[in-house]
Amino acid sequence: KTKRLQRAESVVPEFVFVYRMKPILETTAPGESNESNQESKGCFECCIKCLGGVPYASLLATILCFSGVALFCGCGHVALTKVESIVEVYFSNTLSDHALLTDVIQMMQYVIYGVASFFFLYGIILLAEGFYTTSAVKEIHGEFKTTVCGRCISGMFVFLTYLLGIVWLGVFGFSAIPVFIYYNMWLTCQTINYPPANLTVTDICVDVRQYGIIPWNASPGKACGFTLAAICNTSEFDLSYHLFIVACAGAGVTVIALIHFLMILSANWAYLKDACKMQIYQDLKTKEEQELHDIHASRSKERLNSYT
Repeated sequence: KTKRLQRAESVVPEFVFVYRMKPILETTAPGESNESNQESKGCFECCIKCLGGVPYASLLATILCFSGVALFCGCGHVALTKVESIVEVYFSNTLSDHALLTDVIQMMQYVIYGVASFFFLYGIILLAEGFYTTSAVKEIHGEFKTTVCGRCISGMFVFLTYLLGIVWLGVFGFSAIPVFIYYNMWLTCQTINYPPANLTVTDICVDVRQYGIIPWNASPGKACGFTLAAICNTSEFDLSYHLFIVACAGAGVTVIALIHFLMILSANWAYLKDACKMQIYQDLKTKEEQELHDIHASRSKERLNSYT
């Protein structure tokens, strides 16, 4: 019996040690894998939330707005400089004849500087407004309180963007005028290369005075024949023609961007309005629930006092 007890005492601790170590080995390995899975899952969810918080519509409209304004301002500035040099060399020999044109071109270039600066800031402001009014940001940062001031600012942006869209429609139409003038000159130059049978080369002319660029008493005021062909073959004419086309296209892109912004701002304003109504509803609901809770608590307290 004593030998059997000694054998049992020597065997039982080994059995207990093995029995206890096996669950430890089984539980530690899955725990480490679960922690790594949770970390990877947390990073993935964080990335999804960050990507979901980006207002893609406002971002696209901002890119379109910046691109259109940059094309219009950059190309328009260089094209106006080329126009001034062409008029001074070929259409106006007297400084007083094109002095007004020079002043108008300089004023328009200063306006271009202001337009570029203003729309750079305005595009950033509208993009920030898109970030703070998107529903994805609300899901990330929790509930927010909409104020009357915030809704008024959103409404002001809608009205201002509407006015800017109308103004840029006018700018788009105005930027098509030099494209039309250059296109007529280009067609006239093509006529010089292939003149009709009833006309000579010297009879084909372009008079820029009829467009109001220079006064009617300017000399010579027009270019005919091979002089006109030489103007059309210059690099200044070709470059300014294509720059005016790109500037007109940039104005059109800016109009599209402002229309896109107008739709986004209108949707955001409606979202803020609905959020305000939902906020009022939630406050009333919370107040009613608190009142019901207080009533039940007072009744239960009265019952307990009557029982005691």
